[in-house]
Amino acid sequence: MGIADDLMQGLGISDPVIRLGVTGLSRAGKTVFITSLVANLLDRGRMSALRAAADGSLKSAWLQPQPDDTVPRFDFERHLAAMTGPDPHWPEGTRHVSQLRLSLRVQPRGLLTGWRGQQVLHLDIVDYPGEWLLDLRLMDKDFDSWSAEVLDRMKGRPGAARFQDVLAATDRTRFDETAAQALAAAYTGHLHEARDAGWSDCTPGRFLMPGELEGSPALTFTPLPPEFRDTPVWREFARRFGAYKSRVVKPFFRDHFARIDRQVVLMDVLGAIHAGPQAVEDMRRAMADILTAFRPGRAGWLSQLLGSRRVGRILFAATKADHLHHIQHPRLTAITGAMLREARDRADFSGARTEAMSIAALRTTTEEIIHQDGDELPAVRGTLMDGRQAAFYPGELPANPADLLVHARKGADRWLDGDYAIMDFAPAPGTLRPGDGPPHIRLDRAAEFLFGDQI
Repeated sequence: MGIADDLMQGLGISDPVIRLGVTGLSRAGKTVFITSLVANLLDRGRMSALRAAADGSLKSAWLQPQPDDTVPRFDFERHLAAMTGPDPHWPEGTRHVSQLRLSLRVQPRGLLTGWRGQQVLHLDIVDYPGEWLLDLRLMDKDFDSWSAEVLDRMKGRPGAARFQDVLAATDRTRFDETAAQALAAAYTGHLHEARDAGWSDCTPGRFLMPGELEGSPALTFTPLPPEFRDTPVWREFARRFGAYKSRVVKPFFRDHFARIDRQVVLMDVLGAIHAGPQAVEDMRRAMADILTAFRPGRAGWLSQLLGSRRVGRILFAATKADHLHHIQHPRLTAITGAMLREARDRADFSGARTEAMSIAALRTTTEEIIHQDGDELPAVRGTLMDGRQAAFYPGELPANPADLLVHARKGADRWLDGDYAIMDFAPAPGTLRPGDGPPHIRLDRAAEFLFGDQI
């Protein structure tokens, strides 16, 4: 839509549109990010780093009906009420593609100010599960190579032993739908357990968020070991794997992903660090793989689908920065940038501008110093999920990201020099002042990078 809209704008036919894609893996905070971003664009008192808000050239913002009649609307009002109401709580996470249109009235700056009137820019925010984006890497794999890769990496992960037991009990000499469903249920259970334990690369993504496909043959297959090759089970699962790619994955990229102009990728880096070196390496590999989607000219089906389209800016945002004292934020940003070096290099090579940043779309804590055994520890204080107040020091992140990433790449089971804790905080109760959106950390800087050049 972006290029066509630019052309139509040049002909005076329509207002320009920016399609902002928001994705990330589970619990990275996609719903909170979109809700807080929209609320802070409607009431811009906390958006001083967004230049158009600071200098007054962004005159007004309002919600409009979304342009795609077949895509569910992002439920902004309900999510905002959950986050900022009298009993604040976290809203439900992303489970399907949704969209919201925010229109911005802007006064052009500089030489254009005197003779050019105000313009309207439409910001179409597209929310989609990061688990679905993980399926990109399936498109260039056949069933044999995918099975070998998955079975190798699942060793030692939660739920893997249960799946292997069901697999060993399966009759290879004939295909039986009930047995296939039992295998798929065991494999899906493994994926859920692995994701809950902090692993990122859990494919196929629709197994975790099936939506209307739950129980369908397209989601009733699993990886199989070599001893199943050339059996009826292998042949049917290979056929279903192909159908999943052609009928589930490809339409998603064609209908939604291929139309993105700007992209933010949210990452729970702190959660991965807490889960351990293998989870950090798994996240690094997963993000490097899926972000090949942002590289125009990539050989194969994706380049044909995308054509000349280009995602102009990509923000890699480490979320939950409010779980750390601000003096540690630069270290979190540096670790995020180092984790994504390979993925960023691919995107930069394609001409896209990229940025790594530490943010909190909704700030839930205040900062304080804890005195412990003669030391002063930079901590945060917030409301725990059970309602108790607590001050928390998660440990010190290393100044050199390599201190983490080298251990992760070597496959270490645990960190040698530190133990990094996390705490789940609930949204803090409070009353917003007129003109202010929800409190945040660097959400205004994220907005400036993503679309500030257009307003």
